[in-house]
Parts: sequence; structure tokens; C-alpha cells
Amino acid sequence: MTNDPIQLIHDTLPPLDQTLRLYQDADWRAYTRDPEYLMRAIAGSRTVITAWDGDELVGLIRAVGDGISILYVQDLLVLRSHQRRGIGTRLMHALFDQYEEVRQKVLSTDVSSTTDAFYRSCGMQPLADYGSTSYGIFRFA
Repeated sequence: MTNDPIQLIHDTLPPLDQTLRLYQDADWRAYTRDPEYLMRAIAGSRTVITAWDGDELVGLIRAVGDGISILYVQDLLVLRSHQRRGIGTRLMHALFDQYEEVRQKVLSTDVSSTTDAFYRSCGMQPLADYGSTSYGIFRFA
């Protein structure tokens, strides 16, 4: 039994105001500039799992992909005030448990020792460890 008040909710679109607060806390301006765009992106996800502390949205993970051969972790956010409490890890494990049989689970993130340590602790490895790399085209405007 745990005293952790954090509850995970699967595949329910969170309210706009709390979603914006979460993305603003992460300083993800590319999303917060256009709230309608953000909510359409979240709604178009294959899976959305949110973390709640009572009635406060404190975390979110969303994934896109076919759910068979590939699952791409698009966003993982935890409010700064709630970080280092295992919420991000719980969100990752909840997602990966849901798609245990999917062959490739990937994501792109900033290069830092903190993100490297976190994702490795969740069982992920840099693509270079598999003899792979990744490429992209990003539009930041």
C-alpha cells in the first residue's frame, strides 16, 4: 500500500487551462503559443496518460505511432514543483507496460546528463548503442 496521492489517468484529455500551465512550466513555447494547436496535438495522440495530485494536473506523457512496431514518446512533462518524486518514471512505465510488445519505443530529447540518466533509468538507451542514429526536420517558428 502506498501513501502516494498521485493518480494516473489514461486516455482522458486534460482541461486546457491546466494543460497550458504544465507546458508553460516546462517553457515549451512552441506549444503554448497556440493553445488550440496544443490540444489538437494531444487529442491526436495514440495514448495520453496524465498524473494528478488531487485536482491538479502535475504530469503528462503522450505517444504517437502505430502501436505495433513503433511507439514514439512525443511529450513527457512533470511540473517542476513535483519533479524528483518518481512521477515521470511512473508515467514512462505506465506507457511502456501498455505497449510491452511494441518492437521500437523511441523519443527525442535535449542532450544533458540529467535527461540521459533519467531515460537510462527507465530502460532506454541512446540509439547509438544500437548502431543507429536519428534525423529530423524541426520547425520552431
